[in-house]
Amino acid sequence: MRASSTTLLGYFSYEHLPEGKLRETSKSCTELAFDMVNRLPDCAEKTAGLRKLLEAKDCFVRAALS
Repeated sequence: MRASSTTLLGYFSYEHLPEGKLRETSKSCTELAFDMVNRLPDCAEKTAGLRKLLEAKDCFVRAALS
């Protein structure tokens, strides 16, 4: 695993969120991120995908606030 992948995975934590919709939404993205890290070879595209997934996770969690 590349250092950049490891660093990005740290931003996918969800344990700090309250139980319920926010945590479950974030957890789904976290599970996908870890799955992709384990399935795909280390490369720039994987890192870019993780960054975009992190941005999407933030959007999804904000949407869950509504």
